[in-house]
Amino acid sequence: MKNKKTIIYIGILAVGVLFGWILFGNSSEEKTVHNHGEMSETNKMWTCSMHPQIMQPEAGDCPICGMDLIPAETSAEGLMANQFKLTKNAMALANIETSIVGEGEIENSAIKLSGKIVPNEEANTVQVSYFSGRIEQLNVSFTGEEIRKGQLLATIYSPELYAAQQELITAVSLKESQPALYKAVRNKLKIWKLSENQIQQIETSGKVKENFPVYATVSGTVSEKLVAQGESVKQGQPLLKIANLNTVWANFDVYENQIDLFKKGQEITITSKAYVDKEFKATVAFIDPVLDTRTRTVKLRVVLNNPAGFLKPGMFVEGYIKGMISGKEEVLAIPASAVLWTGKRSVVYLKANPNAPIFQMLEVTLGNKVGDFYEIVEGLKAGDEIVTNGTFTVDAAAQLQGKKSMMNKEGGKIATGHEDHFGTKEMTSVKNENHLNVNERMIVSKVFQNQLKAVFNEYIKLKDALVKEDSKNGISASKKLLDNLSKVDMKLLENKEVHNHWMSLAKEIKTASTSISNTSNIKEQRNHFKDLSSNLANALEVFGINEKVYHQFCPMADANKGAYWLSTEVKVINPYFGDAMLTCGEVKQVIE
Repeated sequence: MKNKKTIIYIGILAVGVLFGWILFGNSSEEKTVHNHGEMSETNKMWTCSMHPQIMQPEAGDCPICGMDLIPAETSAEGLMANQFKLTKNAMALANIETSIVGEGEIENSAIKLSGKIVPNEEANTVQVSYFSGRIEQLNVSFTGEEIRKGQLLATIYSPELYAAQQELITAVSLKESQPALYKAVRNKLKIWKLSENQIQQIETSGKVKENFPVYATVSGTVSEKLVAQGESVKQGQPLLKIANLNTVWANFDVYENQIDLFKKGQEITITSKAYVDKEFKATVAFIDPVLDTRTRTVKLRVVLNNPAGFLKPGMFVEGYIKGMISGKEEVLAIPASAVLWTGKRSVVYLKANPNAPIFQMLEVTLGNKVGDFYEIVEGLKAGDEIVTNGTFTVDAAAQLQGKKSMMNKEGGKIATGHEDHFGTKEMTSVKNENHLNVNERMIVSKVFQNQLKAVFNEYIKLKDALVKEDSKNGISASKKLLDNLSKVDMKLLENKEVHNHWMSLAKEIKTASTSISNTSNIKEQRNHFKDLSSNLANALEVFGINEKVYHQFCPMADANKGAYWLSTEVKVINPYFGDAMLTCGEVKQVIE
């Protein structure tokens, strides 16, 4: 009996354990599954369909528009907030190419420096007047004239010298009785650089000369005329600056992050656009110990022999020093064509998915430019795939899709004012697979476009003035540009976001144009023109003016940082250098 009870108790216990496992074991499994779900929800990022720059770790409302946030990965075919996709058609039409970033030694690596030919200061001479008087005849007609040592430069009438000659004639008659006086008078004339022959001629003839010659003390080229005929001069006053151009200096700008790469004695090869088949070999002669705080550069100097006079002061040159890669044998480098400049930032476009045309903008920190490549200090890693051809087209697509772009650091979609209640945009070009065509533009009224075109027309006049280095007409054109800018009717942009976008562009355009109108310094005008061009280019891309415009780029402008400008013709006429490098540059984009 006792054994039967024991068996019954054991059976009941076994049934209870089994029943408990069925109930609580399954619950535990469900809880585990539930926890995994919670973890997945915790790792999910949330964004706004209208403001994709908003990224938050949990669901809620958009802090800008108040709309419900949606999971970031479901916002556009699994794309993250800052990514965008191009169609295969767009990729083919724009000839977009990508390449893999890799570490390695750059072949024929050479750092390129931009510089300018200047006179050799050690060979420069200032021709002065050794006595006071009035210039009766100036025999130097123009700057750049060649003169030889002993050549007559000018004749000067000097009352002091006239009186001193009379003293000499009197002293000659007292030569025997007062030899000290005679000697003193002669020495006085010698101090004024009269030769022994001239003094003896006065003594022999007993006649006073009214005008005295000034002879060249050196041979060379007149680099500056400091006086004019008929002008009065004082003793020791400079008359002419004379440069000996048998040797010249080439001064190059070296950025502070490159200073440690250079030293005296390094071999350098120098080329000039004036003589494409000639190379000038030299060595680094001097590196300025003082940094220019305005440009953050130091001067590197090279002395060049110039017996044939090929190299002219003011001529732009390029210098190449080989085998220098920031002290590292292996470097991360990308083609220069992959980089877009904003003036303050350098950006590239990363292909985020190796199997699909999905891109996103990245900011990078650049090192030295080596040939056609830039060293990458920060922002990319080996194995990344980036756009190397058609970068401007990809950037335009990013802007139109409201993603981060060269001119839109924060991202954010720009509405056109033609959305329906579901936020669907009325298109000016065809949609393909639910993606924007890369040539898409915001729809605005023709009246607004004509007003913007009036601004652009004055911009072209400003550009032409900078080409001719005509700062006066540059000021005039910038003032007319400002006047036309003030006439652009912002009320024509009814949509708030479109209105705000134009407001931000107009503010930058006004600031740059005002700065140009307030200075006659051509270099400062060109610096502000760079900012003006960037913002006006963005305005033309977004709003259009019903005219074909060429977006052009020179990699050597702004001390090798590169600069863009707009033109109505495909032919490159560079506004940043004048006649020195008139055709330097290329068309990077056509804005239809």
